[in-house]
Amino acid sequence: MANRTDPLAKSVHGTNPQNLVEKIVRSKIYQNSYWKEQCFGLTAETLVDKAMDLDHLGGTFGGARKPTPFLCLLLKMLQIQPDKDIVVEFIKNEDYKYVRVLGAFYLRLTASVSDVYLYLEPLYNDYRKLRRKLNDGSFSLTHVDEFIDEILTTDYSCDIALPRVQKRSNLEASGILDPRRSALEDDFEEEEEDKDDDDDNHDDYYRGRSPARERDRDRDRERDRDRDRDRDRDRDRDRDRDRKHDSYKYRDRDYDREYDRGRDRDRERDRDRDRERDRDRDRGRDRDRDRDREREGRERDRKDRDRGRDRSRSRSRDRHDRDRDRDDGDHRRKRVRGSPSPQREEEGKKKEKKEKKEKKTDGTDHPDPEIAEANRLRASLGLKPLRV
Repeated sequence: MANRTDPLAKSVHGTNPQNLVEKIVRSKIYQNSYWKEQCFGLTAETLVDKAMDLDHLGGTFGGARKPTPFLCLLLKMLQIQPDKDIVVEFIKNEDYKYVRVLGAFYLRLTASVSDVYLYLEPLYNDYRKLRRKLNDGSFSLTHVDEFIDEILTTDYSCDIALPRVQKRSNLEASGILDPRRSALEDDFEEEEEDKDDDDDNHDDYYRGRSPARERDRDRDRERDRDRDRDRDRDRDRDRDRDRKHDSYKYRDRDYDREYDRGRDRDRERDRDRDRERDRDRDRGRDRDRDRDREREGRERDRKDRDRGRDRSRSRSRDRHDRDRDRDDGDHRRKRVRGSPSPQREEEGKKKEKKEKKEKKTDGTDHPDPEIAEANRLRASLGLKPLRV
């Protein structure tokens, strides 16, 4: 509710008056403590007291883009939409320069083109100094006439986009505005009148007692005072311009230095990354080489173990064969040395009978030596013995 526009407020340039301030800046103002504490419940009458307490102007500043009290009061005026007479009184206030500047900025946002030129151009004659808060939070020196010229000739001021206004020459050509009348023209007209009076009172003029002479002296003093003021203002502007130029120069130099330093850091970081990549590649190669060596060593150990196992198996087999042969020989010897078995005795008897029978059948045991010899010969030749 506190951030809504007054229901009786009229639309400005076809939209809600608060929409003249960009949404992001408007949300920053709504979150600001000055808006919540000092601007709550203000009316057109009480807003003047807050405007009289202003000591600087500006838009947003700092990293968080905090709004200045000047910007908060401007949004409050857009919210409550005071009458035009009140805004004009703000502009005509000569005692409080920030009240005048606040009213001029509000009129620049909401008034028509003719009213803008009508009420703001007379402020070109106000040369009072103003403190302005910059985006980085520092302060700079400006003047009322400079600020008026800024909001009349530019499209952006105090972080607010200004409505577009036509050029004065176009308005003069179309008859909306009268040609601008300089404040010095009155002085020129007074000089012409003074010259006429001087011709009539020539003697008194040279004696120094002429009223025209007194007016000339006063005007000369005023002109000298204005000239001194203009000279001081030009000197301050030149000083501020030189200071800004130096700050820009140093800032550009610092930026270049930081850019070069950052580029060197990036180059060093890339170089370290390449070194680390090469180091990782070498480590990977060493790991692969060590892995291959370990694999070859395991293969070699396995082959040696297999070869040793085969050799041990062959040795154990040979030993087993030798032991078995030894056991068989011992067993045979034991059986030969020992008493024959009954089976063995029967076989021996059968063998002896068979040998005797063969001896009998081959005829070698014949009593006649000649026949026995002939049977032996026939037996060697595989012939049957002689039967006699």
